[in-house]
Amino acid sequence: MEVVVVLLVLLAVVGVIALSSTVRVVKQYERGVVYRFGRVSALPKQPGPRMLVPFVDRMTKVNMQVVTMPVPSQEGITKDNVSVRVDAVLYFRVVDPVRATVDVQNYQFAMLQVAQTSLRSIIGKSELDDLLSGREQLHEGLELMLATPAAGWGVHIDRVEIKDVALPESMKRSMARQAEADRERRARIITADGELQASQKLSEAARTMDANPSALQLRMLQTVVEVAAEKNSTLVMPFPVEMLRFFERAGAGPASPAATPPAEAPPATGAAPATPAVDAADDRAELPRATGPQIPDPRTPEE
Repeated sequence: MEVVVVLLVLLAVVGVIALSSTVRVVKQYERGVVYRFGRVSALPKQPGPRMLVPFVDRMTKVNMQVVTMPVPSQEGITKDNVSVRVDAVLYFRVVDPVRATVDVQNYQFAMLQVAQTSLRSIIGKSELDDLLSGREQLHEGLELMLATPAAGWGVHIDRVEIKDVALPESMKRSMARQAEADRERRARIITADGELQASQKLSEAARTMDANPSALQLRMLQTVVEVAAEKNSTLVMPFPVEMLRFFERAGAGPASPAATPPAEAPPATGAAPATPAVDAADDRAELPRATGPQIPDPRTPEE
């Protein structure tokens, strides 16, 4: 009787072990690849409980979720001879679990290596401006480079993105100086454009005031009001330049003709010939100077 009980216990244990090895549960995000005597089944097992032949079938579960794989930083020299360090991120998922387990030993490691080599290749073919601002085209190029080997491994590439571009410090300083010079150039252009527009408006205002002289007087009164609004003790009165010019022309007057000597009258008939006039200055030169009375010197010769 005891022997029968021991046999029943052994059969129960063997049955439990066989049942545990026979029934396998496949989750919703997984697919089961079954090997029967080493040969893979063409169709993978769908989610749910699945029965396997004990000691005959072996099943491998493959994750069908999207895998996010960071690509390590890769150093390279761009097309315009700039040394950069670029890292990226890769999103992919398995679409054919049979090929992902049979055709490649470790599809995740294989995708990582292909992503690194493709990233190095895209760095050498691109310029620095493309890496910094034109990344959409680089993402498309990386995706095409990865899609060819991935298709043979039953993997679909969802997207590839460049995450960061590290530049040398000297290049950062050069780019900062370039950006500063560009901003200064734009500021000067804007200032010059404003001055041009202001000069055009002032020219139109000057023509209007020239056509209407009363407008200049109104403008002067507005200036006086603006100055008086500051509550200053000194009032500056603008003086029109045209009024100064008017006074200048009035002060000069008409040019007077040069004085001409009067014409000599012809001598009358029978009159004595006129004697030439003696210059008064010559007469004064010939007359002796009037001398006053001399005062004797009171000092003696001995002194």
